[in-house]
Amino acid sequence: MHYDYNPDPQGIEQESFRQIRELTKLDAYDRDSQQVVMRVVHSLGEPGVAQSMRLSSGACAAGRSALANGSAILCDVEMVKQGITKRMLTREPLCYLNHAHTAELAQQAGETRSMAALQLWGNDLAGSVVVIGNAPTALFRLLEMIRQGACKPALIVGIPVGFVGAAESKQALWDAYQQLGLQCITLLGRQGGSAAAAAVVNALLRCNLGEYY
Repeated sequence: MHYDYNPDPQGIEQESFRQIRELTKLDAYDRDSQQVVMRVVHSLGEPGVAQSMRLSSGACAAGRSALANGSAILCDVEMVKQGITKRMLTREPLCYLNHAHTAELAQQAGETRSMAALQLWGNDLAGSVVVIGNAPTALFRLLEMIRQGACKPALIVGIPVGFVGAAESKQALWDAYQQLGLQCITLLGRQGGSAAAAAVVNALLRCNLGEYY
């Protein structure tokens, strides 16, 4: 049996983004923001999520600058880390979820490992790109830390997925980013996930390389 499909990776990507532009309302977004939104749409296969995307006014510029300068990329889970395209990176993303000390810290505090892992971010947090695609508790904890005086990242990509705390954590980020002096990109509601969060970083990396669709 012969299947009729396109095996060319560049052709597949070009056609995918042609369809995304056709199906997605992008008029409200500038050039870089459109790339971010389209990558999230691509990762989820759902053009409608574009209406729930929220990007602070300086988010893309701040993220691009941090990535171009080799700032730390801090991920809540390994799936986010693995989803970021390695060929475009100058520095390996960091994830402390499975660090030897994380489980012990979580047990001592009676909290999730995703929350405890933030204790290990240390000096890397300042000027970093934080990418949260799975754990609402990590996003809540990050906001708590910043309110308590922790260093601020250059950009927070907060797109956790799920039914318990996901929508609330993203709304909390969007409600507080101006007061806290943050740049952020999020997707309101329950949808999101590791692929969507990584897609935001990949979009910014591609913009730095001049790859636009």
